[in-house]
This record gives sequence, structure tokens and C-alpha cells, in this order.
Amino acid sequence: MPVSTAASAQTVCAPLPVLGRDVTVPLVTGGEVTYAALDYAASAPALQRVWDDVAAYAPYYGSVHRGAGYLSQLSTDLFENARATVAEFLDCRADDQLVFTRSTTDSLNLLARALPAGCQVFVFETEHHASLLPWQDASVSYLDAPRTPAQAVATLERALAERDPHGPALVCVTGASNVTGELWPVRELAAAAHAHGARIVLDAAQLAPHHPVSVRDLDVDWVAFSGHKLYAPFGAGVLAGRADWLRAADPYLAGGGASRKVTRREDGGVDVEWHESAARHEAGSPNVIGAYAVASACKALTEAGFDTLVARERYLIDTVRAGLAEIPQVRVLSLFGDDADRVGVISFVVEGWNSSHFAAALSAEYGIGVRDGLFCAHPLVRTLLGSDPQTQGECGAPEAAPGEKSLNAIRVSFGAGTPDEHVERFVGAVKELVSAGAKWTYRTEDGRCVPAV
Repeated sequence: MPVSTAASAQTVCAPLPVLGRDVTVPLVTGGEVTYAALDYAASAPALQRVWDDVAAYAPYYGSVHRGAGYLSQLSTDLFENARATVAEFLDCRADDQLVFTRSTTDSLNLLARALPAGCQVFVFETEHHASLLPWQDASVSYLDAPRTPAQAVATLERALAERDPHGPALVCVTGASNVTGELWPVRELAAAAHAHGARIVLDAAQLAPHHPVSVRDLDVDWVAFSGHKLYAPFGAGVLAGRADWLRAADPYLAGGGASRKVTRREDGGVDVEWHESAARHEAGSPNVIGAYAVASACKALTEAGFDTLVARERYLIDTVRAGLAEIPQVRVLSLFGDDADRVGVISFVVEGWNSSHFAAALSAEYGIGVRDGLFCAHPLVRTLLGSDPQTQGECGAPEAAPGEKSLNAIRVSFGAGTPDEHVERFVGAVKELVSAGAKWTYRTEDGRCVPAV
């Protein structure tokens, strides 16, 4: 496994300041320690820059689009400027639409509602549930997990070649796996989709916080991502891309803001003329602060420079992977192998350990926050583990005996705000737990492993 020759990630750049970087948490063994937030793949901590920008705007908060007052006009400008900023961050085409949503899940459900009649959808079983499940009302083909990027392209090409060539089709694919962190061949998959008359939507929830995403360069038709994974709080997401399907679809939500004109009919009903702009799918009072926070995060990452951020993250990835490779009882999960390009998301299992027990011990005894389970990507994790679990093992008992299949996995994830010390503490804690065991007793509570205090 290649390991960075850099002495420290600090030689590349310092971590970006994030909220919570100085928070201390109690240990069951006594004392306190600075919290090591290593669950970025679920929600990344907000950048201090984003929080400061939001705080500066907060006194000027007002309604948008329909207010005559100064604060309303200011908020409207800020909201629409945020839209332009995010579109620039994504390198959108001139005629693309950018809709603010609640999350990646919300964005992909919106697109699913906008599919033209008879649309066929193709999605790999390796997707996060946000991009695996919204297509239930369409004709869906679930593709088996590929074991190489080239196999992913070949699998998609075969499936598309067998489809009805006269109807609309959509391919949904992740940019970076939320389980393995591995980068997918998005550009090649987009080319395959277009060659067979299909469109493609990119789930960039795990890609956008780590690598630049260019709609033009990748040649995708839509891209979706979440603010809470991009160092922005307040529950905002983005769907950006081709306008035609969005304009032709009924509004995602019916209500004020989406409607341009509403009139009563003689029969007592109402006729509605809907907007054709992004407002068509943004009914109600929009999350102005959330949209502004996303735009602020986009600016902060752009100004920090993705080349620098990627170089630093590669050092952290190498540090974790090299440390875990020294522990025979640890198996890192992967689709594409050790040499695959990846972001800072690594899942693994520990022989003889219940994953929930291991994660609980990391938290309670070392102040390290990771995630355990199936990571809302059940088919993928079960494929990687070679298991089909029905229930989770009891806390404190081995999840699987040596040589048996694990039920769940442990995921460590990090990014632009992660200090060296956090990943170094994590590697040291894994080694110590595997060699010496947990120092505390744990029990099961509501299906979770917790310290027996």
C-alpha cells in the first residue's frame, strides 16, 4: 500500500477551522479528552467561516421574493446570489436549473417525481439508500456490484444495450462510496449512458466535500448533494442540471412560490399556472439561511484550494490505512482494491468483535466518534461482508466468531477539518482495543451498545 512520504499533513496545510474543534468529552475511565469527530461521512462539522457568515447575516434575515421591505429585498438577493454561487461551484451549464432542497435524499426524490412517463432507471446495488430507493414508481433495473471501475462501465453498457431504445432512461450513480470511499468512474459512466440515449444523475454527497465537481467536465445531466456533508449546517441540499424534465413535471410541492397565477373557475375549482424556473419546485418559504450556508461553504472550499485539500486528505487516508494494515485482525472493505482512488471514508471489520461494541469503546474510552452498522447502504455492505444479517449480535459478545462472517462494519471518515492527532489517536486506539480489549463493561440498550454505567 502506498504511504505518503510527508512527515505530517501539517506540511501540506493546516486543517480548516470547524465548529467543535475544542469540545471536550468525558471518558468512562476518568478525565476528559478533546473530541475526535471521525464521522464526516454522516455529517461534517460546520466550517467556522460558514458559521461566521451566517451569524453576520442573521440580524438582516427576512422573507424572500415577495416582500417590499429592505430586509426582504436583501434576503432575496442573498438567496439568489447563493444559487449563482453554488452553480459556479458545480460548473453548471448556462441553461441548467439549480433547485435548493433539504438534502441529497430530497433532491433525488424530487428528480424521481420529475421522470417522464415510461422512464427506465438503472442503479447499482452499491448506492446509498438516498439514490437506491427513490425510483420505486419507475421501471428500475438494479445492477450487481462491480469489482473494478471498468466492470462498472461494462455492466452499465450491457444493461443499457438491452433496454427499449425508444423510451427515456436515467442512470443514477454515486461519485464516491459512503462505505468504501472509492471514487467511481463517473465520466466514463456518463459517456456510456449518453451513447445509449440515457441521462445520468450524480449523487455527489460524498464527492463534493472532498473533490471538485464539474457538471460540464463529468458531462452529467444532474448532480445532487447535501449541505450537511459539505461543512454547512441548517438542512439544505441541491439538485442542479437539465431544466426540461423539471419544467415539464408537476411541482414537487404545491403551494405559494411555486405558483405564478391562480384563478377560480366557474365550476368552483382553481386553475394554476406554475413557474418554469427553479421556483416551481421550491414552494413555501425557502431555507434562506441553509442556502446561504451552502454557498458560504462552496466559497470556503474553493478559496482553500481543492489541490491542497486533496493532498492533505491523502496523507490522512494513508495514515489510517497503513495503521490498520498492521493489525491482522482488521479487514478493510473495498470494491475496487487497495490501489483505487478514494476519499476519506474507510469501513472495516475486526475479527471477533461486535462492531457496535467496538465503536462504543472508541467513543467511551478514547473520545473518538465513528459509525457502525450498514451505513444506509445495506446491499453494498452485505455484499462486501458476504452476509445477510437478520439481527445484530448482543453487545459485548463477538459479532462473529473468528473465521465467520461479520454482520456489520465500522466506518471512520474525515475531511478538511480533521487534525493529524485525531487519526493518529484512532489508529492507536484500534491497536490497543484489538490487543488488550476494552477496559469497560458494555450492555445493549435500544439495540445500541453503551457503557454499563
